Amino acid sequence: KGPNLNSSCRRLCTGRACQGYCSKCWRERSPRQQPSFSLCFRPESGAVSGITFSKFEEKKSSEKGRRVSTVRKLFASKIGSKRGPATPGAHTSASIRPGDFNEFLKSLRKPSEQIVQKRCLHFIHRLQATAVRLPLSLGAQSDLVQDFYQNITSQSLEHTERMMDNVEKFIMTRLYCSVFCPDDSEDEQQDLVLQRRIRSLHWVTLQLLQVPLTERSEVTEHLDSAITAIIEVDAKRAPQDKLACVSRCSRHIFSGLRVSSQEPAAADDFLSSLIYVVLKANPPRLQSNIQYIVRFCHPKRLMTGEAGYYFTNLCCAVAFIEKLDGPSLNLTHEEFAEYMHGRGKAAAPKPERPLPDGAGPGVRRMHRNLQLLAELSARQERILRNARELESELLEWTRSVREEVEETIRKFPLHIKRPENIPSTTWFAQTCRTADQRREGFALIINIC
Repeated sequence: KGPNLNSSCRRLCTGRACQGYCSKCWRERSPRQQPSFSLCFRPESGAVSGITFSKFEEKKSSEKGRRVSTVRKLFASKIGSKRGPATPGAHTSASIRPGDFNEFLKSLRKPSEQIVQKRCLHFIHRLQATAVRLPLSLGAQSDLVQDFYQNITSQSLEHTERMMDNVEKFIMTRLYCSVFCPDDSEDEQQDLVLQRRIRSLHWVTLQLLQVPLTERSEVTEHLDSAITAIIEVDAKRAPQDKLACVSRCSRHIFSGLRVSSQEPAAADDFLSSLIYVVLKANPPRLQSNIQYIVRFCHPKRLMTGEAGYYFTNLCCAVAFIEKLDGPSLNLTHEEFAEYMHGRGKAAAPKPERPLPDGAGPGVRRMHRNLQLLAELSARQERILRNARELESELLEWTRSVREEVEETIRKFPLHIKRPENIPSTTWFAQTCRTADQRREGFALIINIC
């Protein structure tokens, strides 16, 4: 029910009542009953409201200060004891974390850093203009880029290595399309040759390479991650990003070796594992990427450090694959040739491992499918072997039949002689002038034949 507006006030005044009070008495009620209403409708007049609002402002300012301090910790540079005069490039390199390329691009917009951007852009435009006027070889372009790196490095700037990382990425990202695998180079042909070579070596296994990797799930995950990382090399533009993919691939290989043997991996084990990863991944344009890194990466990064070591092993793995032969895999030349032509003997079947007791229906179905695939592979190998034998027998039978026919023709030659008493066409035309004569002539010729 709604309020009764016709009733009188509880205090017996003359005003009409609403919820038991008139409007005047409603305002004069005891303060004990109206703190909640005063906070809701008149926050500016109450002491409690002022305290609450001040606490809210204090909490808000503290949260804002905490966020600002966190951001400053992330992006602020190390501040020295004394601030000297600003040097072109010094502030840039000091305020940029290693690898923070986005911050480097933002810092180039500052007036004090315009000289770095101008030098980079001037070099890019000069190299592109020179290549248009006078076509430069990849070797000449590589020399120009390396000279520019040397010019930047020789300047007395603070944090030169940190700046060089960003300058190299800035320049090579702009020049990537014109210097990576150009049409006038042989990189593409080398890529195709290497890809065909790797595809022909699909039969190489861990046992042939003597790789100490087990079939545990953790090891398989590290191998899959290594294959993914080596494939991602072609998707990067800057040489340092391509080297980062190679380093990530190598770290996954070392992790897989450590899980397999429970001890630090040796250098030989790492190289053989890297060869296996390259064979299974068959990375796109691998030779072009290697040549691109050699030509345009900062030489100090390739000659020292972890990335240089991993890249050297990658080059050794590619060279091994290109010159791989039978003795390298403890095979004879005949066995190696059979494997290369797809006629190698099937590997010995591995002993069947029993399923665990708690294996679910999915695992059992997968185990059964693997058995069927193994049987199907053995049957296919047997059919192919019988087909090759049948083909050789058919070729031998064809050869023997041809020899018998030639021998028979040689012993009994066939000579076809023309009968001497057959009238010639000239005689027939001269003697058979009428229709009756032509009929008699035809009958005579038929009887003679």
